[in-house]
Amino acid sequence: MYGSPSGRPTGTVPGTWHGSPSILPVLLQEKGYLEVRLAQRPNGSTAWIKQVDVVLSSTPYRIVVHLARRRLDLYDAGKLALEAPVGVGTNRYPTPAGHFFVAFVAAAPSPAYGPFVLVTSGHSNSIGDWEESGDALIAIHGPIGADAEIGTSGAQVSHGCIRLHIPDLVRLRPVPAGSPVDIVP
Repeated sequence: MYGSPSGRPTGTVPGTWHGSPSILPVLLQEKGYLEVRLAQRPNGSTAWIKQVDVVLSSTPYRIVVHLARRRLDLYDAGKLALEAPVGVGTNRYPTPAGHFFVAFVAAAPSPAYGPFVLVTSGHSNSIGDWEESGDALIAIHGPIGADAEIGTSGAQVSHGCIRLHIPDLVRLRPVPAGSPVDIVP
């Protein structure tokens, strides 16, 4: 990776992250280089990579989480495909706002998380190590017993993750890694 197009190498973008292939969104293109958003800390990190070193693809999906409204919007090719109430972080453990992406899709650690977990590139700003994992990633998953609190208007019930009713989570299954996730105040 590079700090600027045609600049000096500053490191290497890992080919995998938490055992899944690195699929990174492209922000800019310049002189055979691509600026990509990274999944590593700090939130918002970017790097330049050589375009010849990657395979490009696109996704029609975009997720927007509105923290104040406690809603998640899923867009498919620019059309609103889902609007759902969500559980977001509490005041002590807030969900960070920013521009992220789906880093990978993981198996759920228990049925309470739903059938799968969308792990984003976001990291908690208030938790450094969640359950001795070495990090505190922001994920989108099932309600973990907070269905009643989430209800139809959403709630502050998590340690930063986005919690959905399981039928709403299932509607996110087609969203692939690399899809943008914007978490807005």
